[in-house]
Amino acid sequence: MFGKIVIVFLAMGSFSGAFIQPVLAADYPTRPIEICIGFSPGGSIDLAARVVAEVARKYIRQPMIILNKPGAGGSLAALEVAKSPADGYKLFTNSTMYFAVTSKTQKLMFDPSLLIPIAGFMEYTDGIVVKGDSPWKTLPDLIDHAKKNPGQIRWAHVGRGTKPFLAGQLVFRKAGVQAIDIPQKGSADAILAILGGHVDVAFSPFLPALEHLKSGKLRFLMNFSDRRYTTLPQVPSAVELGYEDLGKMIPIASMFAHKDTPEATKKILGDCFTKVFEDPGYKKGLDQIGEQPRPEGAEFLRANIKSAEQVSLPLLKEFGLYVER
Repeated sequence: MFGKIVIVFLAMGSFSGAFIQPVLAADYPTRPIEICIGFSPGGSIDLAARVVAEVARKYIRQPMIILNKPGAGGSLAALEVAKSPADGYKLFTNSTMYFAVTSKTQKLMFDPSLLIPIAGFMEYTDGIVVKGDSPWKTLPDLIDHAKKNPGQIRWAHVGRGTKPFLAGQLVFRKAGVQAIDIPQKGSADAILAILGGHVDVAFSPFLPALEHLKSGKLRFLMNFSDRRYTTLPQVPSAVELGYEDLGKMIPIASMFAHKDTPEATKKILGDCFTKVFEDPGYKKGLDQIGEQPRPEGAEFLRANIKSAEQVSLPLLKEFGLYVER
């Protein structure tokens, strides 16, 4: 008799347990969701994340609030999410290149594998920029000049160990060109350096150059993607010009969650972002800031990070920038 009671009790427990997870999932979210961004307000990822958060209000019961926590290339914001409860109330936002490049160059206070991708929402647009009155109309023009004048081209980037630095190394090495790299404090400084004639070329994000591109003061020679940007259809892509490795290092701004977040919660977030990406307000918002919508799922983002690592790790190790875990 006792055995029968136990069996019935366990069966009832299993039966009732089948309803526990959906009930818990239905309760999420009961308070605002924080999106932790590792940069100051006003940058590409920050502005795009605000577009996503605003549109998401229509599809999830609580607001998504932007929390700017700049520092260490995004690692302070990543730490904030990694050490928080795995309940879906804190998300980390950064480019996938944070995991493929930036996190490999730092002694982190957390394991980056604690953060997993949920959804990508923007391709971080960048490329090679010269002054609008430059004699170089195309990248082959620049390369030809650099070959004839070894060691004279000065190029700006936002710091050794960053994606723009690696991009410059890939481009000039493939072309067999000797050039002088000049680190800058940020992308805005790189643009000012080229406008002021302090450098000849900048490997820069698109957004800081946008107004100068419109006015004709700057010109893009190539983008660092596997396709042409809709915002700059006249500019060839890296893959198009034969730089396939750059096409493996496409930065996609994405939402990341703690890896132990319940599956039901991750599904609610994923479903919400899917609806956001189908909403006209999402594309309109990104168009207004001059960025490329790039809605992608978790599987694609994992593959994106892995392919970028295959290119970045050998270079980081060569330059002594890789930090062992």
